[in-house]
Amino acid sequence: MGLEILSEKPPSPPHPSPPATATTRKKLTLIPLIFLIYFEVAGGPYGEEPAVQAAGPLLAILGFLIFPFIWSIPEALVTAELSTTFPGNGGFVIWAHKAFGPFCGSLMGSWKFLTGVINIAAFPILCIDYLEKLFPVFSSGAPRTLAILLSTVFLSLVNYTGLNIVGFAAIMLGVISLFPFLLMSVIAIPQIRPHRWISLGQKGVSKDWNLFFNTLFWNLNFWDTVSTMAGEVENPKKTFPAALFSSVILTCLAYIIPLMAVTGAVSVDQSEWESGFMAVAAEMISGKWLKIWIEIGAVLSGIGLFEAQLSSCAYQVLGMSELGVLPRFFGVRSKWFDTPWVGILISTLITLSVSQMDFTDIVASANFIYSLGMLLEFASFVWLRRKFPTLSRPYKVPLGVPGLVVMCLVPSAFLVVIMVIATKIVFLVSGLMTVGAVLWYFLMNYCKLKGWFVFANGDENEKGDETLSS
Repeated sequence: MGLEILSEKPPSPPHPSPPATATTRKKLTLIPLIFLIYFEVAGGPYGEEPAVQAAGPLLAILGFLIFPFIWSIPEALVTAELSTTFPGNGGFVIWAHKAFGPFCGSLMGSWKFLTGVINIAAFPILCIDYLEKLFPVFSSGAPRTLAILLSTVFLSLVNYTGLNIVGFAAIMLGVISLFPFLLMSVIAIPQIRPHRWISLGQKGVSKDWNLFFNTLFWNLNFWDTVSTMAGEVENPKKTFPAALFSSVILTCLAYIIPLMAVTGAVSVDQSEWESGFMAVAAEMISGKWLKIWIEIGAVLSGIGLFEAQLSSCAYQVLGMSELGVLPRFFGVRSKWFDTPWVGILISTLITLSVSQMDFTDIVASANFIYSLGMLLEFASFVWLRRKFPTLSRPYKVPLGVPGLVVMCLVPSAFLVVIMVIATKIVFLVSGLMTVGAVLWYFLMNYCKLKGWFVFANGDENEKGDETLSS
């Protein structure tokens, strides 16, 4: 699956037919894909609480109501059009490569991959944060470090067993982790006092805009990450738009319903709205049994988030090897499960290396690097529409180029805000990673020049370009 998949008419295969394992591979269907996207983005209302702590109930509710329209929907529309037009593993790497050339494709791949592995590191930490409320031994020291390490390794081994297993596990995890929130919201109805929804927060408590916007962004982004698995989806031209539309609705409802239920039913000090407060609120609304259920659900949600994000990172590595951005051995698949085990291994090792970072810095660094990648992605989207106006697009955003520019400007402005309010440590970490991404591109070119590694045939990619422009 190189860039030859991008042509308007499929070219004759330049090589012998692939082995049977590649052609008989089980593909992702609609329902598992919906839940994989859901876990790429959200995984439940866990983690939305700091928005209330940062700006009060009203702005938190408005944020989760409005932000999907200015960010989630535009990003999902871009993903739907480009994933169905260029349905290959690699996703946004292909888009940037086709729009601006191999340097931008490599830079996009590095930014998004680093974002993904940094983000993956947050999920075992979230799981242990909830578990420590039941088992205080995990609050610090060697038990906590060991729990994060072992859970990361175990979940990576589960990912190795196959994307279909991960997809169907996502359905189960999604249903189990969402049900206690639905139950809590129903039980909370008689306790809701609507005037609490319009509170701007406690008097004397200043707004923390950095925390507020980063919370919204972290909880409602990453819609495009599933594009790296487009080559593993059954009939992607129809399945992708339907899955993205359904997951947007599911994600927004999963956030806003519990948030309105708890802010309306519970009155506590604003400072108590930190990550994990939903479980505390459940006990206040219904009892300890529901608190324990939500804490267990948080762990299951973290598992789903981990598996979905790791799959995206691993298949991105596979796609980049197929594009010739990385050496061929990065795309090696398992003989038993047909999964990209090299991509899984590399992603897991980097995740372990950053897992001891402060959780807030993990989220902020991931957001900053992701913002850089999204600015390039929006630019690629608009430029590809202008560069290949007659290219067949199975799903097409119903706007001309000027309309697409306007559609992308609003979320782009928000990306700039996210980067401007970043802390010095985030600037430092993100800057070093970007410099590393640029150096990596030139290192790979040097390796090609010296013939140290085998790369995918770049001439086939050029043929794909010629077909596109014809």
